[in-house]
Amino acid sequence: MKDKTTVGVLPLARPTFDAEFAREKLAAMLAALRGTGARIVGSDEMLFDLDAARAAIDELAGQQPDRIVILQATFTDAMAAVAAGDTFDGPISIWAVPEPRAGGRLRLNSFCGLNLAAHALGLRERPFSYLYTDPDDPEIGIALDQLLGGGRLARPDQTRPAVSDDDGKGRMAAEALAGSRIARIGRHPDGFDTCAYDVARLKGLAGVDVEELELSALFDLAGRVSTGEGTRLRHEAEAVLDGLDKVDQPQLRRSLALRSAIETIRSQGGFDALAIRCWPETFTEYGGAVCGPVSMMGEARVPCACEADVYGALTQLLLQKVADQPVFLADLVDLDVADDTGVVWHCGQAPVSMAAEGARPQATIHTNRKMPLLFEFPLKPGRVTIFRISQARGETFAVIGGGEMLDRPMAFTGTSGVLRFDSGARTVLDRVIGNALEHHMAIVYGDHRNALEAAAGRLGIPVLAL
Repeated sequence: MKDKTTVGVLPLARPTFDAEFAREKLAAMLAALRGTGARIVGSDEMLFDLDAARAAIDELAGQQPDRIVILQATFTDAMAAVAAGDTFDGPISIWAVPEPRAGGRLRLNSFCGLNLAAHALGLRERPFSYLYTDPDDPEIGIALDQLLGGGRLARPDQTRPAVSDDDGKGRMAAEALAGSRIARIGRHPDGFDTCAYDVARLKGLAGVDVEELELSALFDLAGRVSTGEGTRLRHEAEAVLDGLDKVDQPQLRRSLALRSAIETIRSQGGFDALAIRCWPETFTEYGGAVCGPVSMMGEARVPCACEADVYGALTQLLLQKVADQPVFLADLVDLDVADDTGVVWHCGQAPVSMAAEGARPQATIHTNRKMPLLFEFPLKPGRVTIFRISQARGETFAVIGGGEMLDRPMAFTGTSGVLRFDSGARTVLDRVIGNALEHHMAIVYGDHRNALEAAAGRLGIPVLAL
């Protein structure tokens, strides 16, 4: 690197993650950047909210950096990345860091922050480059020289027409979507462009209607659940879950009451799937997690997408019709190129039929918000299919992939599994970020790629092989 190159850094983080661990990673990232010989300007401290990030962006603007590097110390939404993209004309890079798969909490969730930022910048046709590497990696100097030198650009792949010799299952599943109804309960969180949708566009795509409800409607129904119904819900949970006595009991009752409220909304509205704004209000206003109830609904073949992800709910619904079994809407939270594996995870909401043999699901609390009810277990080994109806970069297409869920220890608390993708971890990393895909993907056991190709063909959308 030439000494005259000025790099402006934006260290983004959220205090609900492991802030001390994030500070250690940030210090190592900054040291590695300084080791390139570039002039580093900007904050050495983590920027914990949008106001702090905007103030840092304004300050950087006065220093006219040659390049902006977003340091994704923990998960964040995409609003700061978008603000940086709107402010600076020069190159933007995003650097996220892996964390140990130690079986404990997801301490940083940095990759998911990179994923959301990439999707938002892709929608805005804003070029960016990216790096997902530990700052202590022996080759970090080479990687940073490439990044700061204009390499590692996010490049979209060409989609292709759907081609399938499916016997009719996929085509019929796509046709069966027509007339389906999705309840969107609450608006998707700010900075989650991955969960945005257009009612008319979705209707034209699949003949699916969306009814938008307020989150307060869910909370009001849950607050009216009777003592007898609460007892029944507890027995339902006890049949598949250990450890209910170990969590806060009033919070547990409130959480389980959401299961009844979701079912009431589903039955009264004739809904086939739901997309629910799960945080922060379920914790900060209501006082109980919706993750466990979502797991229970998923096992009952009623897909519920978190973060009010309507296309996620549509994706689950179609995949469930094709596979005729419960599906899991997960985040991709880690890719290890050396091990050639990835980790799919969510807080604790996978259907219990996906639990590894001998791994009895456990009742637990949300790792950041510290409230029940979440289901905790490792995903069982076996062949899986990965699917998403995507709107990345403003286009609609089907993302279809396959892989093998491995018999590995649980990588992170909640529901998670270690997955070896057919195309390899490096390819998946470049396709997810290069194509600026959404952070939610649906997973089901078995190989259903051929039928999904046929479904994509019936919907008139192309395919991107993951």
